[in-house]
Amino acid sequence: MSTPATRTMESAATSGRLRDWTEEQFRDIYGCERFTAMVFGNRLRYIVDHMSTGLMFSAFSPIIRDWYDFAITISGPTDLDYPMCAVSSSLVVFLGTMEDAIRNIVEEYGVDNLKPGDVLMCNDPYRAGTHVNDVCFIRPVFFEGKPIAYVNVRAHQLDMGGVAPGGFSATKENVYVNGLVLGPMLLFENNKPVKSTFSLVFDNTRFAAVLQPDFMTMFQQLQLGERLLLESIQRYGADAFRGTARYCCDVSAEAMRDALQRLPDGVYHAEDRMDADGAGDDEEIVVRAKITKTGGRVEVDLSGSSPQARTCINAGPLDTKTAIGAAFKLLLDHDTPFTSGAYRDIDIVLPPGTVLSAMPPDGAIFLYWEMTQTLLTAVLRELGRVMGEEAFGGDFGSLGVHNAHGLRADGSAWANVATVGSEHGPWGADKSADGDSYTVTYMVNGLDPSTEAMEQDSPVLMMRKEYAIDSGGPGFNRGGAAVIKDALWQTSADHYSSYLRVKTPTGNGVYGGMHGGMGAAWLFPPRADGKLALIGLEDSAYAHSTPICGVLNSETKALDAKGEYFYFGREPVWRTQPGATSRYITNGGGGWGKPKQRPVERVLRDVRNGYVSLEMAREAYGVVITGDPYYDPEGLVVDEAATAELRK
Repeated sequence: MSTPATRTMESAATSGRLRDWTEEQFRDIYGCERFTAMVFGNRLRYIVDHMSTGLMFSAFSPIIRDWYDFAITISGPTDLDYPMCAVSSSLVVFLGTMEDAIRNIVEEYGVDNLKPGDVLMCNDPYRAGTHVNDVCFIRPVFFEGKPIAYVNVRAHQLDMGGVAPGGFSATKENVYVNGLVLGPMLLFENNKPVKSTFSLVFDNTRFAAVLQPDFMTMFQQLQLGERLLLESIQRYGADAFRGTARYCCDVSAEAMRDALQRLPDGVYHAEDRMDADGAGDDEEIVVRAKITKTGGRVEVDLSGSSPQARTCINAGPLDTKTAIGAAFKLLLDHDTPFTSGAYRDIDIVLPPGTVLSAMPPDGAIFLYWEMTQTLLTAVLRELGRVMGEEAFGGDFGSLGVHNAHGLRADGSAWANVATVGSEHGPWGADKSADGDSYTVTYMVNGLDPSTEAMEQDSPVLMMRKEYAIDSGGPGFNRGGAAVIKDALWQTSADHYSSYLRVKTPTGNGVYGGMHGGMGAAWLFPPRADGKLALIGLEDSAYAHSTPICGVLNSETKALDAKGEYFYFGREPVWRTQPGATSRYITNGGGGWGKPKQRPVERVLRDVRNGYVSLEMAREAYGVVITGDPYYDPEGLVVDEAATAELRK
């Protein structure tokens, strides 16, 4: 049966590029003028941006307020198959799942059961993607008695129950300990809270005092989105909205089709590994992608990936779909929104029961981004080999989430979630510039909480946030530097660490560049004298530490690429006394281009700024610098004759 969406695809395929259509062709397909569709499309993007601003500034939870851990979208009507036509500039890991999530949730609940003033919610990873802490809130927008659109928020909730406060732990084995699972149900009816749903959530989760006002904030932003969308529909007409929704998706589809033409035809084999799951480091965990590219279409076959892992490091099929879409957007198409049209010429083959398509109940889905980021690294590295100068280096590859909880002196509970581990780190370099040294992985796209925000909600002191010397991959453009974070815990605490990719470098170099350094994590006991002091960075400083994870020298416990791998899950919960310190070092970003072609003055500046040592300048960049970079950085001098000899 031919639907309007199908007719749009057929027309786009047979009538040339959208920009070349006559006004008559455009109006025949989309039911409005080209100018109207462009204005309406901009209006849709304004609505999601306006909702995003309101949510970020009104949220109570630090994971939303400080991390930007949410996404907002607008979907078209049911008879067009819910086209996702407008997306927020927030978490990419949410965006690729949202079209399917809205369709699955609404269809299961029943379109005919929806009424004006309703808000649906669902957090089941197997229905909607991501994990149980990421709750979908969906509000149908009614026009002339029928739902014409859906405004949607997916936002991370500080806690959704389960054995680990905050949820972040790689050792959870099944869905029954993973957290509260909610199928499609009403959260608001006739614009009023559904008490049974609120009770269900708050009776099974921690921190209801934060969740409750955040639920009300979601509701307010959904109302705002509905009002702004209806104003536009009333102004331009229902036909114009329906046409614009299809047009926005068609633009993304055409842009991706054009972008795929730049990738040489052929068959590519991408592969990468995860260190271990939470049950042990005795099983190999591999993602494999066979990428077949022909013309403007591509097929990604993931059948060779490992069976699903024993604990909750697995991803679901919608998360895997997101990673594939993100890979091609990042590599080939930077200029158009990540609407559902981006997938029109991408086919994905994914059998059930793999680490990228886990099935319940065992091997639950929670740390899904770790597995899909592994897939993304593999695809970007493999396709980067044929992209020449358009390739870009790998990032730090793992959020390495650390969360902790305990009791204050007055007996009140505290929790610190995803702020003091290796959640923020470097990107790889590209042809334009050095890699950024302090952001989130390529697919996450969140914000970095300020130090004050980190310390506000829990008894932790951030003792160190700085870059690690010689950690960025050398290249004509240098990879971003690894980040070192030391956090001192003022009370006794239970810690969960999920640093899953430290066995091998994730920041691969491209176009002649070199890979970045490898990261790790440690716990340091309280000082015997009870004083607060920085822990040194020299190798001897690790003598009394307890390694959490990393490839380390078995004697000094310092980073050593030829050392012993310390498995993060050998202690499911790490317990510390007041005054203990956690340290995380991220992996470094990959370099772009040949290091010995980096201009000498840029290497000199790197040495002055502490990114590169005198030894690394000589060995990797072929630049001989004399002087003292610590006490007299402005006095550093390049030995031009020795440098010229090294660079021959």
